Amino acid sequence: MSDPHAVARSSRHGRFRRWVSLETTSGALLLAAAVAALAVANSPWRDYYTTVSDTVIGPAALHLDLSVSAWAADGLLAIFFFVVGVELKQEIVAGSLRRVGEAAVPVLAAVGGMLLPAIVFVAVVTALGDASALRGWAIPTATDIAFALAVLAIFGRGLPVALRTFLLTLAVVDDLLAIIVIAVFYTGSLDGVALVIAFAAIAVFRVIARSAHPTWWLLLPVAVIGWGFMHASGVHATIAGVLLGFCVTARPVHGEPTARTHRFEHAVRPISSGFALPVFAFFAAGVTVVGGDGGEAVLTQPVVLAIVLALVGGKLIGVLGVTALVTRFTTLRLPDAIGLRDLLPIGFLTGIGFTVSLLIAELSFPDATHTDGATIGVLAGTLLAAILAAATLRWDARKARHRDMNEDGMVDTDTRPIRDPADE
Repeated sequence: MSDPHAVARSSRHGRFRRWVSLETTSGALLLAAAVAALAVANSPWRDYYTTVSDTVIGPAALHLDLSVSAWAADGLLAIFFFVVGVELKQEIVAGSLRRVGEAAVPVLAAVGGMLLPAIVFVAVVTALGDASALRGWAIPTATDIAFALAVLAIFGRGLPVALRTFLLTLAVVDDLLAIIVIAVFYTGSLDGVALVIAFAAIAVFRVIARSAHPTWWLLLPVAVIGWGFMHASGVHATIAGVLLGFCVTARPVHGEPTARTHRFEHAVRPISSGFALPVFAFFAAGVTVVGGDGGEAVLTQPVVLAIVLALVGGKLIGVLGVTALVTRFTTLRLPDAIGLRDLLPIGFLTGIGFTVSLLIAELSFPDATHTDGATIGVLAGTLLAAILAAATLRWDARKARHRDMNEDGMVDTDTRPIRDPADE
């Protein structure tokens, strides 16, 4: 007979994993971690926060003598990027990116949503005379998938579920482009031997992940080896997470009923959402703006205004502008049940940068002053974009919808509404 206590514990564990994997929960945990970081960094305990953040741990012989904050950015964030890699693989092979015609509009919108913020950032810091900040041009180009989907889940109820698919496709492409930017523009000197070993470990991971009986006690150490040597090579270690995610097959194999991308994501997402992302946010968002040495001066940096304008205005103009041009002058159309007006809140949602933007901010500047200013800009821009997204989502949901929202000459068929996760 089964142990009823063990069954109850398993049931509670399963419910907790499902709860922490919800988009709304993930967004709330990220927000709570950022608020806690700002509160501690501007409290009498800020020296303790700095001490813990700067404490170095790890073996120097393996080039892993990193500060706690660096472990959060290079180590824990690799878990998040593994989930991103798995999502990308699933979408490319069997999801929204599989059919070029349907994916074309959100993909092009993602490109516009990256180019315009970069242009706005460069224009503002140049106009305000801070040429040393130009290295941060990529900071406002990223979209935080978890945060954006959380806002949509809360405030987009009643709107068509196709809007979520459009945002997810756009954000996934956005993250893919951000990963390429990190790999190309934020990689230092390369250690070829370490890079070869990293790729060899990733290849071994791929073989194990596709075998008949993949086991965590084999996959985990191989993944850690690949991550460690990727870090030692000079390429940012989070790239290893993405590549490892791409190694997981997105189609059922060995007679299994579902693709392994779903299984791996289900297993790792709770760790990413419930631990890795909040811890990273706690150590990345802690900027002292009051009571510190020149803390108030951080707020007046050109980089702060540049990031806010780029995240809120640049993203909106890029997404809306490219979509309007593409649907007007080509045969491409928005997906079923989505109209151009729906892209106003989507444009604001893409301005929620947070996780990847905070990472790029840390990679962009060698000095703490610019990094702190960039962090404040990301937090302020994300907050403003989230507020505007929430307001425009509710405005959009209250307006009457037409039978042919995407104006393709056919009546919309998939009009299922976005539901509150609590109702499911």
